[in-house]
Amino acid sequence: MQETLLRAWTGRSGFEGRSSFKTWLYRIATNACLNALERRQRRVLPPDIVPATEFAGNEAVWDHEIPWLQPYPDEWLEPSAPTGAEPDAVVVARETIELTYLAAIQHLPPRQRAILILRDSLGWSAKEVATLLELSVPSVNSALQRARATMRARLPERRLDWSTITEPTDDERAVLRRYMDAIEQADSAALTALLREDARQLMPPAALWFDGRDSISALYSWVLAPGSVGDFRMLATAANRQPAAACYVRANGESEFCLVGLNILRIEGGEIAEITSFTPELCWAFDLPSTL
Repeated sequence: MQETLLRAWTGRSGFEGRSSFKTWLYRIATNACLNALERRQRRVLPPDIVPATEFAGNEAVWDHEIPWLQPYPDEWLEPSAPTGAEPDAVVVARETIELTYLAAIQHLPPRQRAILILRDSLGWSAKEVATLLELSVPSVNSALQRARATMRARLPERRLDWSTITEPTDDERAVLRRYMDAIEQADSAALTALLREDARQLMPPAALWFDGRDSISALYSWVLAPGSVGDFRMLATAANRQPAAACYVRANGESEFCLVGLNILRIEGGEIAEITSFTPELCWAFDLPSTL
């Protein structure tokens, strides 16, 4: 915002009134964002940088220098004004905020990313996007085709089945409840029964992830084993329009349950397809108590 206002102030003599002042400001803001994206590293999840890991006990490579993708509280996604044409009034659909989608768009060049969001998420016409980004309509259409091809290659095949959904469904909340109960009761068999065969477990900022039900089952069998970590308490929440639960652990010999992470679930067909477990330092945006 500072950069946009500074650019607008210093370039105010260049405003010729051929468009609305608001449109002129949007153009400045968009270009400022594109410049910022070009200067910084893309945000990642473990599968973007390392191959799947076989279970290795508690040996994890924690890398806090990597620009990890972070979770986003659902309460921040509510529109600030009645639904209308303004970008800040558009209800954020789950398809554009789910972790899998956000990880995929990181692979797009900044202008392709902007075009994809404006065309497919906000519903702008090719002409409107071309005007905003100071491109030709054929350039916008070509970039959109390339962006869509990249997204198809990066997203799960069944990922678009719920493209109009804006929050977790009742069935997904029921799966979340069963997942939480399995953790709290240290029932690794019940948890394994919830997993899809090709499920994945991601654990940023640990640069490792587990691929497949058997691998994840081995991980939880160790974590939930008596005397391994301690007792668990789960607290339901919502992040990125996905069912989620904050995880608390009471270490052996301790009296309090301490926050150890936020688990976000991707659920397909009543089964857990992916669990992304973020450590507390990556969940600063959530108003989660540090202890219970």
